[in-house]
Amino acid sequence: MEPECVGICTIEDGVCVGCGRRMYGEESGEIMTTQTLPEGMVVLQRGWLSSNSVLLRGTDGWTLVDSGYVTKAGETLALLEATVRGEPIVRLVNTHSHSDHLGGNAAVARRYGCPIWVPEGLADPIGRWDEAALLLSNAGQRAEPFSYSATIAPGDTIAMGQWEWRAIAVPGHDMHALAYFEPTHGVLISGDALWEDGFGILFPSLLGQADAIAAAREALAAIERLPVRWVIPGHGAPFQDVAAALQRVWGRLEAFANDPRRIARNALRACVTFTLLERGCMEEEELRTTLAGVELFQRALDWIELTPEEAVRWLGDELERAGAIRRAEGQWQAMLPA
Repeated sequence: MEPECVGICTIEDGVCVGCGRRMYGEESGEIMTTQTLPEGMVVLQRGWLSSNSVLLRGTDGWTLVDSGYVTKAGETLALLEATVRGEPIVRLVNTHSHSDHLGGNAAVARRYGCPIWVPEGLADPIGRWDEAALLLSNAGQRAEPFSYSATIAPGDTIAMGQWEWRAIAVPGHDMHALAYFEPTHGVLISGDALWEDGFGILFPSLLGQADAIAAAREALAAIERLPVRWVIPGHGAPFQDVAAALQRVWGRLEAFANDPRRIARNALRACVTFTLLERGCMEEEELRTTLAGVELFQRALDWIELTPEEAVRWLGDELERAGAIRRAEGQWQAMLPA
């Protein structure tokens, strides 16, 4: 029987210790280009705290898709400057609401004076800056408030770079998430709806907001109907074997459907790792307090019927086995690239 994936990639050999599959990724902050992607499409591949950012060059300047985490705003700006080389960024577009995708929005808008376009379902929570609706306060994460200039609805066609992109509804990880598809070259900017070996945490189910499994099925079916030749995911390297990725992701989704507790375990492993990377290190007592005091962690613990004390022991073993942390004298040190 295939072991359950812990969702963390080892640093040394790039092999997932949970399931043995090869995982893809580079060190934080590397500017990645590929000869196969059309000229003018640049992927800034990031570490754990920030999503990938995509830069699309047009005659009027660059469009940026997603901006990384708030604590990495300085790194984001440095990467942008190294890529655009004095040319303007004319708009910033988001795939969805989570902190690792829009945390740098305010900093980018200040530096480049660019308008921000968001999925239409985010207009109200961003306008009110509702930190729970944006999965910030209830997940123990942060973002600097910003204002948007335009919204994008599923089915809309928008100009980004030299190309026209169609907005595709991809709910599940975020019920208002959009992917962007460019039909001429078959390029899909998928956000967290599809990675090469997975997809984003099914937060809406965990938080009691919606049936994220059913929504994710709709998203994957929508992607399957597209003639996709390249996927630029929210995390990890761009890839072309879309059929194989979809087959793996369908299997993972059905595993979640068969045992919903896997959703909670996945959320705990990934979000605790995120918290550790943001803080650098934590005392075990601080971690217990965090697990007991953050709504997302509380709900996950309820799903798998663990106390914070039991969860600390389980998480410590899981994350240390994955190479994500080092434990010494009651302190947890993050080991993955932030």
